[in-house]
Amino acid sequence: MALRSRHMVVSLIGVSAALAAASALPAAAAPPVHSAPTCGPLACYYPPFLKEAYDFPAGKDAPTGAGQTIVVVTAYGSPTIAADLAQFDQEDGIPAPPSFTVLQQQAPAAGVAIPEAVQGWMLETSLDVEYAHAMAPGANVVLAVAATDDARDFVQVMREVLPSYPGSIVTQSFGVDEAQIADDPASANALQQVYADHIATYGTVLASAGDFGAGASFPASSPLVVAVGGTEGGQYPDGLWKNGHYGSEEVWNEPFLPGATGGGPSAIFAAPPWQSGLTGGSMRGTPDVAYNAAVNGGVVIVIGHLHTVMGGTSAATPQWAAIVALANELRGRQALLPLGQATPQLYAIGSAGGDYQPDFHDITSGNNALFGDPTQMPGFTASTGWDFATGLGTPDVAKLVRDLAAADTGRPRHFGSTVSGAGSGRHVRLRPGG
Repeated sequence: MALRSRHMVVSLIGVSAALAAASALPAAAAPPVHSAPTCGPLACYYPPFLKEAYDFPAGKDAPTGAGQTIVVVTAYGSPTIAADLAQFDQEDGIPAPPSFTVLQQQAPAAGVAIPEAVQGWMLETSLDVEYAHAMAPGANVVLAVAATDDARDFVQVMREVLPSYPGSIVTQSFGVDEAQIADDPASANALQQVYADHIATYGTVLASAGDFGAGASFPASSPLVVAVGGTEGGQYPDGLWKNGHYGSEEVWNEPFLPGATGGGPSAIFAAPPWQSGLTGGSMRGTPDVAYNAAVNGGVVIVIGHLHTVMGGTSAATPQWAAIVALANELRGRQALLPLGQATPQLYAIGSAGGDYQPDFHDITSGNNALFGDPTQMPGFTASTGWDFATGLGTPDVAKLVRDLAAADTGRPRHFGSTVSGAGSGRHVRLRPGG
C-alpha cells in the first residue's frame, strides 16, 4: 500500500493549477488582533487568530506542551523544513521548539518514489510541522520521513522511530479510501500493529478523515486512532474568528475546489464501545472530532521562504495533536499517565451533558457531500451531538484540556483491529489529507 500526494492548497508553486491565481503571500508580520486577516483574495488565519478562536489556554501557567513529543509522519520530507520552521516562528513570534529532530527512514525503500508526488509532500511537511509546533510551542517535534509514499515505508519508518518516543503523540495527515485497503491487507494490518504497539506505551495516534467528501478513509477509520474531520467558518469564509473570539462553524465543504471533509461509517471496523449508540449502526464511525479545514479561511504556511494558504483535514490533524500535548502536560503536572488512546476520554466528555457543550462546539449546520449537493452526491448532514460530518465537534481548548487532564486512563483496548482479505498484490498509494 502506498500513500499519494494531493492537497487542499493555494499556491504559486505548482501544486494546484486551478488555485494558482492566489499568489505567494507576503511575510506574516505580527497580524492585527482586532480585524480579520486577509491573504489577497482569501480569508486566512495565523496562529494567534486560531488560538483566540478555539480558546487555547493563555497566561502564566498555561500549558504549552512542555515535556511532550509530537511525531509528524510524512513521506519524502522537505529539504527546507528547518529553515521554513525558523522563518515561520520568527514571523509569528513563536519560540523555537525545545528540539526539532528529522529522522529519515534507514531501511531501503520498499516502494518506488514518484517524483511528481514530492512537491505535495513538501507542502504537507511544512503544514504539519509548523502548526503542530505553533499550537503547542513547548513540545518537542520529531519529523519521521518515509522514503516513499508506499505504506510499507510508512510502517518501516514508524517501526524505526516510535519505540524511541513512548507516550508521544503521532500526527498523520494522509490516507486512502477505505475500500482500497483490501488490495493490501498485509500493509494495513502492519500499520494497525504499529498503532497498537504505540498505544500500549500510552501514546496517541491521530489521522485526518479525508478531503473528498462522505466516506471512511484509512487509517482514520481504525478504532486505534483519533479521526479528525473538518469545518469552515459559519459565515463563510471568515466566520470562525470574530473580534478576538470564536464566531461560528459549519461542515467544511467548498464546492469550487472541490473539497469536503471525509466522514462516514467504516465498512471494515466494528464500532468500539465508546461509540455505542452514536453511529446508528454496528460499524466504526468517522470522524471523532473536527477543526477548521477551509482553504478560503485556511492557514498560512512557509515553504521555501514563500508563503501560501492551506486547508483540508491535513491542517486540522496536527493542531489536534497539539491539543493532546497540552492535555498531557497538565496530566504530567499531576503525575498522571498520558491520555494514550484518547478516544475513550473524548467520548466520555461528549456523553456527559455537563461537559459536552462547554468543551466542544457542536456543529449542526452543513453537509459533507462532495460538490455541496447531497441530492446529487452521497453526504452526511451535521446534527445535534455526534454526527458523521464533524464527530463530537470542534474544541474549546482551555475547557477541554482541563477535563482531559482529569480523565481516567485505563489500559488501551484494541477493537476490530484486523483487516481481512486476500489482497490483489497491488500496493495502493495513500495521499495527504486522506
